[in-house]
Amino acid sequence: MAKVKLIDVAQLAGVSKSTVSQYLNGRFEYMSKETQARVRAAVDQLDFVPNPIARNLKATKTKTIGVIVRDISGFYTSKAIRGIDDYCKAHGYHAVIYNTDFASETEATALTALYQLRVDGIIIASSGNNPALIEQYIQKGMPIVQFQLEHDGTEKNIIISDYQQAAYAATEYLIELGHRRIGFVTQDFKHVKSRNERYQGYVAALHKHGIEQDPALIQYWDRETGFAHSIHHILQQGAPSVLFTQHLAITTELLTELNAAGIVIPQDVSLLGFDEIPMAEFFKVPITVVQQEPYQIGQEAAKLLFSLVDKPTQAAQRIMVDCTMVKRDSCQKITG
Repeated sequence: MAKVKLIDVAQLAGVSKSTVSQYLNGRFEYMSKETQARVRAAVDQLDFVPNPIARNLKATKTKTIGVIVRDISGFYTSKAIRGIDDYCKAHGYHAVIYNTDFASETEATALTALYQLRVDGIIIASSGNNPALIEQYIQKGMPIVQFQLEHDGTEKNIIISDYQQAAYAATEYLIELGHRRIGFVTQDFKHVKSRNERYQGYVAALHKHGIEQDPALIQYWDRETGFAHSIHHILQQGAPSVLFTQHLAITTELLTELNAAGIVIPQDVSLLGFDEIPMAEFFKVPITVVQQEPYQIGQEAAKLLFSLVDKPTQAAQRIMVDCTMVKRDSCQKITG
């Protein structure tokens, strides 16, 4: 079937291409009721669908934003996307979503594609590997807001959780329960500011309560290779009475390892996780967590982006959203 063009509609309706264009853009004040009826009939008869990209190239605003995330299926990410999408719908906008699977090359391709689509702005949970490209598009006039992780501290316009305060409060809670050997299970945090802030909160709470930091209690996890050491090694190294995990993926993999090893929570070791666990209330032992507010973060990211679209020269903002401690049954009190 041949593609119907604007000229085909104009010829059938007996009007100019510009008149059809005015009709499609809702500018009815430029034509009579009879002309409107003829154009509408021609559009319906030919089943004409306007090319949104071609229209966007001529429009000042496309009423569309791009959203780039690392894992669309993630619990945090899906909640954040819902916050973004709800905000967009409430303001007459559409969101185009790209999933990168943590690949910096895919992220770069998504940035380029969205720029070429002439979206009004981009919200991105960055891999941290394309700062120059992101800055390049900002310099070209593309409003960009980042969220979820702050990588090197140079990001402009970013919405994140207050990681340091949340980790501090969680560690202090464990200390108040009597724990002194608190294992900190994390991804490499040396080159990611947000992860390092969690570590700094952990250390600050230990220092406040006069607890000497023990490097043996720091254990590492990698998205590709898993834990650097076995669960038995982790529990023997530094003999932690509680494990404080710093990511939902770490918590879920650790739970699998503990279950396979027959290690019981909280009798054998207590557990506190950063990030809510889906349906945690149905676990045999519900897990205590630091709960982020991804829906709110998504809303705040969209709100800031729209502000940048309207006022591109405004000062950059770094907005932090508080976390909440959800106390359940996985952290036992230490006595004696």
